[in-house]
Amino acid sequence: MTSCKREGVFFYRSIDDIGREDWGALVGPDQPFLSFAFLYALEVSGCVAIDRGWEPFHFAYYSAEGELLAAAPQYIKHHSYGEYVFDWAWADAYQRHGLNYYPKLLTAIPFTPCTGPRLLVSSSATNSAAASDIASVYRDACVSSCHERSLSSWHILFPPPENSKSDTQKGLHRRNGVQYHWFNRGYQDFDAFLDALVSRKRKNIRKERQAIARQALTFRWVEGPDFAESELERFYLLYRATYLKRGQEGYLNKTFFQELLLTMPSAMCFLLVESSVEIVAGALFFKGDKTLYGRYWGCIESYHALHFETCYYRGVEYCIEHGFAKFDAGAQGEHKLLRGFEPMPTCSYHWIENPDFERAIVDFLEDESAHVAEYILEAREGLPYKVTMDTPLRK
Repeated sequence: MTSCKREGVFFYRSIDDIGREDWGALVGPDQPFLSFAFLYALEVSGCVAIDRGWEPFHFAYYSAEGELLAAAPQYIKHHSYGEYVFDWAWADAYQRHGLNYYPKLLTAIPFTPCTGPRLLVSSSATNSAAASDIASVYRDACVSSCHERSLSSWHILFPPPENSKSDTQKGLHRRNGVQYHWFNRGYQDFDAFLDALVSRKRKNIRKERQAIARQALTFRWVEGPDFAESELERFYLLYRATYLKRGQEGYLNKTFFQELLLTMPSAMCFLLVESSVEIVAGALFFKGDKTLYGRYWGCIESYHALHFETCYYRGVEYCIEHGFAKFDAGAQGEHKLLRGFEPMPTCSYHWIENPDFERAIVDFLEDESAHVAEYILEAREGLPYKVTMDTPLRK
């Protein structure tokens, strides 16, 4: 990283070129995945690198005085793995017409489908007219980069849905999606949460938890600063084995987890599941200011209902005990609805260089958005709560 004064727009090949202090000044307290430590760990571990199809291309915008006014985590992508907004059909259509869909420009957190700001703006500019100007500068700089580098498209994944009219998204096309989040409505304990559910669903959850009790498994929470190297070795073996069962390698390596435990341990907590002999499963959670995030899970043997217990019910208990307002347990999973997780809209934005494909994609997005909106309404009607949950509680 150079120490010379910078002014204007830059695109950097490593987040380290922007710097831990400058980047950190832009990140809010409920966004552990936007932290310098998390993004740097992806790079220094080699999980995000050119030879993995992720080419760092981070945006930074400096004032005339050299202050970092805005930044965004960005990558030139050479495939669509690890994004959780699926555009494989778009890439196939390009290929069928003899065109290249890759490389493309991606604004996102690698392997992390969690909603949050993507253009990070300094507090000195957020509440001023400069914020709109910054968004325009950002949009124009990214589109210009696509032209200059022959990138087929630009994609912004999982920005806050409420910012749909932001200047950043002008000229981009919105794609809607859905995830399932649990909200803490002041429950005193897990039984109080269950009491908010209709009888049949409450009994189903208790039945699943009783099945766990009969399997003689114990559960142990370990906060990041207390997590031992031997425990990490076992957790990583479990994480990797879960992917290998499907004939795949996990996106993340052990060096990545080791780096996180060195640089942001207080934002991490592990749930280890033990038999009488050894650790048989585990899950890693991240802590924001108001939100608990469930991220990585691993298990070698098959235990009835263990995934639900480890990744959902114990996370709910942790939120209640520690006062978290929301539990984001990860992407997908319609089965979460029956367990009290509510359907929440997500979105992405897409700029397409080719006008013919742009028109086709816009038509597709209009149809898809109508289906997503209809599904969310139906899913909310099917939630297991005694009282209709129209609006999530936000602390």
